Amino acid sequence: MSTRSFTIFILAHVWLLMATTSIAQFVIDTSGEPVEDDEEYFIRPAITGNGGGATLVTGNAPCPLNVGLGNAELAHGLPVIFIPFAPHHDDDEVRLNRDLRVTFDASSSCPQSTQWRLGEKDATSGRRLIITGRDDSTVGSYGNFFRIVQTQTVGVYNIQWCPTEVCSTCKFECGTVGVIRENGKILLALDGGALPIVFQKE
Repeated sequence: MSTRSFTIFILAHVWLLMATTSIAQFVIDTSGEPVEDDEEYFIRPAITGNGGGATLVTGNAPCPLNVGLGNAELAHGLPVIFIPFAPHHDDDEVRLNRDLRVTFDASSSCPQSTQWRLGEKDATSGRRLIITGRDDSTVGSYGNFFRIVQTQTVGVYNIQWCPTEVCSTCKFECGTVGVIRENGKILLALDGGALPIVFQKE
């Protein structure tokens, strides 16, 4: 192999490594494209038998609404948009392990916003439910910030609540979003088994 061929070979492998590393920083949708913060996506269980897509669910009280999954397996749910805590000015791709807000792009019968928020512990299960509304109880609205983390399967993710980018000095009781089944409803809550999910562009 000539020196020139060897140089081209090395440069090609370096470029491929850089491209792979760059793609690995981003969340990928079901079409293999990077998820963008100005587009709408459905959040769907990656494994059948867990219910339909993410949607608004009535809890024990009429308001605020809970975040849950549709009971019908084929239901898409409601579209969401992602708002990064620290957006990158040069791109609009959603990055892994970075704090962001998740908001249903839908109207609600409740006065609260449709932004996801960490709620209080459920009286029955003791797990922290995911509800909707703006977190005005703490400085920085920590309850509204989630992050998307990669599972062992490419294109399949978990959602966590651990807003250490919003407050790096805070001590949070972090957790991964899973499901609770109560009274025929599928509610999202922290801990108790992670829910693998995918992102499908609307």
